[in-house]
Amino acid sequence: MDAPQAPASSRPTFFRRPRALWRLLARRYTHIALMRWLVLGVVAGLGSGTLAIAFHAGLEGLSHLLQVHLAGLTLPHPSGEKLLSGLPGPYRPWLIPVFTTAVGLVTGLLVTRFIPKSLEGVTDGTDAMIKAFHTQGGVIRPAVPALKSGTAILTIAAGGAAGQEGPISQLGAGFGSLLAQKLGLTARQRRILLLAGAAGGLGAIFRAPLGGAITAVEVLYCEDFEAEALLPAVVSSVVAYTLFAFVFGGRAILATPNYNFTNAFELPFYLALAVAASLAARLFIRVFFAVKFKVFGPIAKRFGPTIAMMAGGMGMGLLGWRFPELCGGGYGWLELAAGGKLDMLFLLGLFGGKFLATALTIGSGLSGGMFAPALFLGGTVGGVVGQAGHMWRPDIVTQPGGYVLVGMATFFAGVAHAPIGPLIMVCEISLGYGLLAPLMLCSAVALVLCDDIHLYENQVDNKFASPAHAADATTNILETLPVSSVFTPGRTVVLEECVTLRAITDVIAATRNFVFPVQNERGVLTGLLDVHDARGVLFEPSLRDLVVARDLMRSPTVVHPDTSLYDALMLFVETDLGQLPVVAPDKPDTVLGLLDRRHVFTAYSSTLAAIKAEA
Repeated sequence: MDAPQAPASSRPTFFRRPRALWRLLARRYTHIALMRWLVLGVVAGLGSGTLAIAFHAGLEGLSHLLQVHLAGLTLPHPSGEKLLSGLPGPYRPWLIPVFTTAVGLVTGLLVTRFIPKSLEGVTDGTDAMIKAFHTQGGVIRPAVPALKSGTAILTIAAGGAAGQEGPISQLGAGFGSLLAQKLGLTARQRRILLLAGAAGGLGAIFRAPLGGAITAVEVLYCEDFEAEALLPAVVSSVVAYTLFAFVFGGRAILATPNYNFTNAFELPFYLALAVAASLAARLFIRVFFAVKFKVFGPIAKRFGPTIAMMAGGMGMGLLGWRFPELCGGGYGWLELAAGGKLDMLFLLGLFGGKFLATALTIGSGLSGGMFAPALFLGGTVGGVVGQAGHMWRPDIVTQPGGYVLVGMATFFAGVAHAPIGPLIMVCEISLGYGLLAPLMLCSAVALVLCDDIHLYENQVDNKFASPAHAADATTNILETLPVSSVFTPGRTVVLEECVTLRAITDVIAATRNFVFPVQNERGVLTGLLDVHDARGVLFEPSLRDLVVARDLMRSPTVVHPDTSLYDALMLFVETDLGQLPVVAPDKPDTVLGLLDRRHVFTAYSSTLAAIKAEA
C-alpha cells in the first residue's frame, strides 16, 4: 500500500530556505539601524571602489601617454602604483607647459560653463566634500565630482603638482550622496553616507582601508570627528579596498625598509622633526593662500577663472620643463627618500620646488588634491632632518629614512588637524608599524604648534560649530523616542488612485485628516494626497469628475513605529507635510494610522519638562 503523499504546501522546496533567510535579513535591515548601515556601507564601498578603479586606470594610462611617451620623462614610480612600462619617447620636456596650459584652458571652460559654483570657497575636492557635509545637507550634484575628477586626471597626467585623494574623495562622496538621495534618506543619513563614500575612495586609492575610513570622519573638524559615520565608513573603505586590490593588487604604495623605533635617545630628534614640519606647514599655508587669493584671485576676478587657470598651468608647466622632478604626485621620490637614496640638497630642492608647484597648480583653481603634496612636503622635511641627525649622531639616528615617513604624517596633521587617519594611512601605505610611537608624538606636537592654521577652508572646530549639528542640542531628546511612544494606531482613510475629486471632497468634509494615503488597485501604497495640494482645484465644478487622486498625489513618505522622532521631524521638515502615514515594517502597504506633527512637538516639550524636573 502506497504511503500518503505530503500536502503540496508542506513539501520542502529548494527556494524555501533562501526565502526565509531573505525575510530574516529584510526584517533585520528594517528594524536594526546598524544592520542598515552595514548594508549601505557595502553598497557605498562597491560604488566608490569601482569609481576609484576607473579613476586610477585613467590617470595611469593618460600619465604614461603624456609624460612618458610624448614628453619622454623618466620619473620614478612608487612600487605599488606602476601599472604601465615601456621605453620613454624622445626627450621633449617643452611639451609639459603645452600640456598644462591646455589643461588650464579645458578645465576653465568646463568648470565655468557647467559647475561655476564649485570654485567658490573650497581648497580642493576634499574641502568640497567637507562643505557639502556642513552646509549643503549632504547633497552633491553628480556633475560636480564627475567633472572635477575628469579634469583632475588631466591636471595630474599633464604634470600638475596635485594628488589623487581630493578628486577621489569627492567622487566617492558624490556617489554616497546620490545613493542617499535615490533611497530618500534624511539629511542626517545623507551626510553619513556621503562620508562612507569618501572613505571608500580614500581607502581604495591609498590601499589603506583603516586610514581612509578614519581620515574621512576626522577631517571634517579640527577638534572632533563624526563617530556616527565610523561603521559605514569602515565597511565602505574595506569593500572598496578589496575591490581595488582585486584589480590592481594589494601591494603597499611605497616599498620601504622595515623601520623600528628602539632608542629612547632618538626622541629629541623626532621632536626636532615635529618642530621643523610645523614651521614648514605654517609657511606653506601662508604662501599657498597668498598665491591663491592675492595672485590668482585678482586675475580670476578681472579676466575670468579660465585665464587664471591657464596662467597657473603655464607657470607649473614652465617649472616642470626646467625641473621635471616636480611633475605629478611625487610618490616615487618619497620611496627613494625613505630608502635613503636621495641626498639632503636634492631633498631641499624638491621641497622648495613642490612648494611653489602646488601653489601654482591648486592655487590657480586647477583640479586635484592637497593630500599628496602635503605628504610630499612633509616627507622631504623629514628626510632633511633625518639626514642631518644622522650626520651629527649616527650612533643614535641609525635610520634616517624613517624620518621621511614620520614627516609625511606630521606635516599633514599640522595643516589639516587630522592626526589619527593620516598616521595610520602612512603605516598602511608603507606596510610598517615600527614607527608608531614617533608618529603619534610628532603628530601631537604638530597639532599644538599649528592650532591656528587651516588647509581646508570649510573645516570647523567641532560639532557645535557645524551647521550640520546646529539642531543637535534640541533634537537629541527626540533621537531617543520612537514614533510608537506618541502614536496611537487607528483607522485611516486610504484613497484609491481612481477616486474622483468629487468623492475626495466628500471624504475631506467627513474627516479631520488633511493627508490621505493613496493605493492602487493591487493595494500597493503609491502616494500621498495633501489637502493643500488639492486646494487649487477643490472647488472647480468642471473638474470634479475629471480629476482623480492619482493626478493630485505626491510620492509616498512613511515612518515606522520604531523610527525615531528626530527622523520623523526631519521628514516633516523636508516634505512640509502635517501628517505622515505609519506603516508596519514587514507590511509596507498596511497603514496603521497617521503621525501628526504636533505629536513630535508635544513629545519634545513633555520630555524636556520631565528632564528639568528631575534635575
